[in-house]
Order: sequence, then C-alpha cells, then structure tokens
Amino acid sequence: MRQAEFDDRGSCVRWTEVPGEEPARVYVHGLGSMSSVYHAHVAARPELAGRRSLFVDLPGHGISDRPEHFSYSLEAHADALAAVLDAAGLSGAELIAHSMGGAVAIVLAHRRPDLVSRLVLTEANLDAHPPLTAASSGITTWEEEAFVDHGHTRVLEKVGPAWAATMRLADPRALHRTAVGLVGGSTPVMRTMLEAVPVDRVYLQGELSGELEGRQTLEAAGVRVVTVPGAGHNVMFDDPEAFAAAVAGRL
Repeated sequence: MRQAEFDDRGSCVRWTEVPGEEPARVYVHGLGSMSSVYHAHVAARPELAGRRSLFVDLPGHGISDRPEHFSYSLEAHADALAAVLDAAGLSGAELIAHSMGGAVAIVLAHRRPDLVSRLVLTEANLDAHPPLTAASSGITTWEEEAFVDHGHTRVLEKVGPAWAATMRLADPRALHRTAVGLVGGSTPVMRTMLEAVPVDRVYLQGELSGELEGRQTLEAAGVRVVTVPGAGHNVMFDDPEAFAAAVAGRL
C-alpha cells in the first residue's frame, strides 16, 4: 500500500498497485465504493496483464483518510488524485473510472492534462443536478448533520448488500459532501470538459440504464460511446469481458 498527502494537514490518499509496463492504468471508483473491489477482478484478466495498475481510494472512501475540514468537491477529489499520480511518478496515465469517479477523472484531465493520456469512463456523471432517482441526489436530500447522525444508516438499508458493503466503509460526512459536490457539478460542467479534452475517450453505457443523453454531441466531439448489451450501471460486474475489452482498446 502506498500513500500521498492531499492537503496541508497531512491527510493521505492511499492506493495499492500492481507493477508492470507503462503507461499505467489508474482505476477510480464511484460514490461510496472502493477501486480494488470494483476493478481488481478485471485488471487481473489475461488481456490486461503486464501493465502497471493502481487502485485508488478517493478521500473519505476505503483506506484513504477522511478529514472533516475537507470540501470533497469534484475539484478537491481531482487534486487528491493528481497527488497520487505525482507521487507515483506518472504522466500520461490511462484513467479507468466509474460513475462519480468518472466525473473526478474528467476534471483531472481538464486541470492536469499532463497526467492523462486516455479516459475509459463507465456511466460517468456528466451533468449537474441528476434526477432524484440518482443515489447522489437521494443523499443530498438530507442536511449534512442529519445524514451523519442517521441518514447514512438509512441509506445503507436501501442500497442493497453489495453497494452497502463498500458504502459502510465511507465516512458519512465525506459521502454527503461528495454527493453534494457531484450534484453541483464542476465549472465548466463535466460534459463540456469531456468534449474538449484532447485525449482518447471511451464512454461505456449499460444497455439497461437507457440511452445516454447527448450521445450524438459527444460522438461528434470524438468520444467513443459504447453501449454494453445486458449491462446496467456496474458494467465491470455485469459484463467483465466487455469491460476488459474496452480497457484494452478492443471495443
């Protein structure tokens, strides 16, 4: 396990990694998740073997620190992720990022283009103010202190055992602030950044999640949008073979 400080108080973001050739692949999880849980089983597949692979837990999640003073905005998370890549001596890395982590990866590519050569995004959040059915919107219906006191427990009861297994490891305050930052979006908004960043971009959409809004505009901007048949939001679990093919550049 490795770590890098991401604020001026010694708080650390942590990751595990597998050695190999570069460019490295950096895996980034979604809201209330952990990178190793969602991505290690795919990174271990033969078609992806031999590449240096980092499994990063963003601040407030998994094995990383969870300082109370931290904002947990998308920009703050992106800066913490940049601290990882800088500490690991990486440039031109491939970011494989899911959901909220995809939004963070887009912001990082916009802010630090030297660090990123490719984005593989799985149902990344592209717009502010998602529908109330989205998990982040549901969390933000709570005031922060109420969520910390009892809202976190109630959300865990609703999300199901699989997601709860990692969400219960996320700090409640960090989870709430991250959801608030995700719902508020970035400036410019993530979709605009994604259309503009000059790197290879792949966007995976699960068929069961419905049609991706603004798909034609994204494709016109050079984003390769791939719909994975029979998959939902967690493409890496629903169809690991298709997910690995996308990471390997075969889709």
